[in-house]
Amino acid sequence: MIVMHHGESVWEQIKAKAGVDIDVFMSNENYSDDITYKLVGAASEVLNLPTEQILIGFAEHWVLHTASEGYGGLMKASGKTLPEFMRNLPNFHSRVTLIFPKLQPPHFECTDITDHSLKLHYYSHRNGLAPFVVGLMQRLGKNFKTPAVVRPVAVKDQGADHDVFEVAWNPNRA
Repeated sequence: MIVMHHGESVWEQIKAKAGVDIDVFMSNENYSDDITYKLVGAASEVLNLPTEQILIGFAEHWVLHTASEGYGGLMKASGKTLPEFMRNLPNFHSRVTLIFPKLQPPHFECTDITDHSLKLHYYSHRNGLAPFVVGLMQRLGKNFKTPAVVRPVAVKDQGADHDVFEVAWNPNRA
């Protein structure tokens, strides 16, 4: 994402600031969460952007590029609409762990489902990644031509047991 939008030299600057000397990241490899946090922090400093904005941008990039290229068939099989995909999100991660057994994905649960919204419960052992979930939902909404508005309802970093988002859409807008 950084190379695509800011160039190789900015990426090298971010890696140096983060103390990360990995030349190529492989999509099927597991990396320490510490590397992610260091790269996000360094990107925030170098690009002079809030970490939340970096995580949202990375999530959108992940859906557009990494997920569609690496998990395209699985993404398509998970639903034809945003609401259907969201309801199948727990199954998506179960299938991904069959492919990558070392992966420790978050757990998602949908509740309060209506024709135009739902509550998305996000359970993760990783802290500080709720903005990534916001970016995922926003990009998935765009992919399904169903723009989504994502609003935090409960925030783990502020003492809640887990993060909860209200995800709302208007199926009549394209």
